[in-house]
Parts: sequence; structure tokens; C-alpha cells
Amino acid sequence: MAVAGLGARTIVSGQILADEWVRAVLLVLSGGMIAFLFERSRQTLRVASDVKLAAVEAAESRYRRAFERAALGFATANDSGELLWLNKRLSALLGYLEDDLAGRRIGELVHQDDRALLKKSLAALTPETPWFGSEMRLVRRDGSTLWAWLTLSLSASDTMPSDSLFVVVDDITERRAAREALVAQNEWLDLALSAGRLGTWRIEYGQNVISGSRQFWDILGLPPAAFRPLSDLASIVHPADWDTLVSPPGKGQPVANYDVEVRLTRPDGQVRWIALRGREENHNGRDQRIGIAADLTERRQTTLLRAAVRKQEKLMLEQRHRFSNLFPVITAIVKMLDAPEGNIVKFKETLVERIRALETTHMLLTHSADGSSTIRDLVVQELKPFSEAGKTIITGPDVTISGGAAESFAMIIHELTTNSIKHGVLGDAPGKVEARWAFASGAAGDEIVFDWIETGRRRSAPIKRQGFGSMVLGVDGTPLVGHSSQFEVREDGLRYSLRLSPKEVQA
Repeated sequence: MAVAGLGARTIVSGQILADEWVRAVLLVLSGGMIAFLFERSRQTLRVASDVKLAAVEAAESRYRRAFERAALGFATANDSGELLWLNKRLSALLGYLEDDLAGRRIGELVHQDDRALLKKSLAALTPETPWFGSEMRLVRRDGSTLWAWLTLSLSASDTMPSDSLFVVVDDITERRAAREALVAQNEWLDLALSAGRLGTWRIEYGQNVISGSRQFWDILGLPPAAFRPLSDLASIVHPADWDTLVSPPGKGQPVANYDVEVRLTRPDGQVRWIALRGREENHNGRDQRIGIAADLTERRQTTLLRAAVRKQEKLMLEQRHRFSNLFPVITAIVKMLDAPEGNIVKFKETLVERIRALETTHMLLTHSADGSSTIRDLVVQELKPFSEAGKTIITGPDVTISGGAAESFAMIIHELTTNSIKHGVLGDAPGKVEARWAFASGAAGDEIVFDWIETGRRRSAPIKRQGFGSMVLGVDGTPLVGHSSQFEVREDGLRYSLRLSPKEVQA
């Protein structure tokens, strides 16, 4: 352009000035520089564009591989719900070839019972709520059903509506089956706990709250609640059992068994025995107890009733034993008495007096001795019918014996007396009975040693070591009261010894 301008100038004016040549040269140089810079910029932009395009293609390739190899089913669909593009996982889940699924509507693959939910959810998709997810059943090609978590989301802009939905399918069939099995197991567990009248509970000592199942609150007589302050139970739990409930687990042991029984008075006034069994633990610094609760009231009542029946049976056995012993005693008394000078009236008076003395002892054994007595009184009372005949020697200090110990000791004296009447000197054999007792070391407050010594030939008779009398005396075991009993039968008599501790005497 500069040369053409100079040529035209020469033709017109016939000459060229020096400064015009300078301007032409500068113009040529600047134009060449501009052309050079433009070319360099174009080449740089082309290289940058190629690099960016390669990066985009690489990223797209990675995303495509991830899409194809994903463990979840992926697909795109248009706004009508027709599948446009899907991965192999989705085809495998539904049992179709990829080409067979392309063009199918999503609703055709959803179980008919869930299609209304799908339709409602698709209609609710908006830019404000661009996605939804829900459990739905999908139908495979072979007609079988799988449970899936189906997620649909808007994925296209307003200018590209043809590819507007992104579909994600997660197979949750196994998880759903496991969850249903767990629900069924919990239902069976609840049924078992309900049938066994058991309730589950948890105490969080850091927060001082107690939670439990419906059956647990029913056992306590309280309306069901998610949890209650532990202090709310103070009004129904027996004060003597409150500390066992509110005292936190001991430190130093992460897990320990917990087994207590508490009494409570329900709001309706019923007194119940409740067993709390479980474990106490320190979990992440939190002290807690968890376990089950059982109402033991009926069981305890049954136990008490059985104990009362056993006591009654034992009492009846004792009464039969005593009653059977009365006849030999009365017979012995009659044989020991003579009618003085044929005076029948005097004989009858003496006999009645002896029988009444025997009655007094029998009544003492029949009724529980709530008050106290002395060892001497019990021995004298039992041997009174035989003392006037000179067959007894009674020696020992005055020692008070109280309550059930007095009754049990009287039974021992009665058993020794009856044994002597049947087989020894208190019957029709000659001899004497010595009953003596003393403190072991001679000082009051020590153990008492009691001896029953019978001298005289006894009638031979087998010793029934398993009989009621042997149990009372403790022939081969523990006596009814006291300890260290010794029972020795000899040709010339019998010796029985017994030790009584101060605690037993004063019980």
C-alpha cells in the first residue's frame, strides 16, 4: 500500500520528497509488525483452544467411563420420561439390552402400584424443587420385582429441553429384605416380651432420665412416654429401694451385670415387686444401665404361699408326732402312780394333776412363745410329772431364753423326755434322769452347755436316725436350736449334750 501511494504521487507531481519516503518506510514497518503480532496471537489462541478442547474431551471421557462403570444405574430422559441414554448397570439391573431400554418411558418400568407416586413426583419437579427420591418397585424383563431407591432430577437448562431428566437407580432389595426381617424380628421380640410380661428399659445417669418400652411403663402403672426424669419414679418406688435404682454404676468396670428387685406402689395403690435385670456400663464416658423388667409379684406371692404350706405341713407333722407321744407319756404316768391305801379319789386327783402338767407343756409347744421363759422353767415343766417319784435331778443357773428359741428348746426337752418314757428310766425301768446346764467358762454371757444324762438300763430299741425326733435332736445333723449336739446311747443309759450361743438364747 505504501509503494502504490508513492508511485501515484510520482506520476502526479513528478517528484518524491524525502520525508514522504520516511513516512512510507515507517508505515511499512508498523504494518509488518502488526501483521506479525496478529499471526502470533492467532497461533497462540489456536494452541490454547486445542489444549482446552483436549482437556474437555479427556474430562468427558473420564465422566463417561465413570458413568458406564458405576455401581448405580444411571440414565438421562426427556421431559416426557423417555430414556435417552443409560449405562450398563441399569440394563443389568432390569435385565434388558441397552437398545431395548432406549426410548422406553420410566413409568413402564415402575411397578403399577407405585406409578401414581412416580407421576405425582414428576409433576412436582420445578426449578425450586429440582429433584426427588423415593423407594419404588421396578419390574425386570422377566417379570420379577426389585426394590430401588429412585432419584429423578432436572438436568437441562431452558434452552436445551430435550435432555431434561437425570435418573439414578440404586438396588436396595437386600437392604429392604434385611430391614423387613429386622422389623419382623422386633415384632416377635415385642410379642415375646409382652407374653412374658417383660419390658425393656434404659437409665442415662448423666441426664438423669429413664426410658422404656410400652410394657415397661405398664408394669410400673404409668402411661407410656419416650422418657421421664428419673426423679419421677421417687413417688412410687419404696424408699428403702430407691438408692439401688439411682446410684450410678461403679467406676473402673466398662461392663457389669445388674440384677436388683425393687418394691413400688403403683398409682392405683397396688404394691408390686419388680425385677430389673441387665447390665451397667460406661459408654464414651456416659454411665448407663440397660435391661429388662419383670413383674415378680405373683411369683413372690406363690413362693410365700408355698412356704406357708410347707410350714403348715411341718407343723402338722410335728403335731402328729407330739400327739403320738402323748399316749406313752400318759401310760407311763398312770403306771408310776399307786392308789394310796386303795384311795381311788386320791389316785384320780394325783393323776389329773400330772396330766394337767403335761397339758401345760404340750400347750407351750403348740403355741409359739412370743414372750420369754427360762431354761429351768422349761425343764421343770416337762419333767414335773416324774419329779415327785424321785426320778429327776435338775441343776443350772437361771438363764432367760426368748421367742422361737424357747419353743425349739422345749421341743428338744420334750423329745428327750418322750424317748426316756418309751425306752428308758422314765418308763418302768429303774434309774434317774439328770438335766443340767452351765456356762462354758463359768461366766455369764458365754456359751451354755446343756447335758441330759440318763442312768439305768434301757430297753433295746433301734434308733430311727431319719425320724422327726432325730431331726429335732440333731442326731446326725443340726439340732432345732443350738449346735454341736452329741447323742450317745450306752448299755447303762444315755447321754445327750448341746451348746447354746448367747445370740441364740436371746433371739
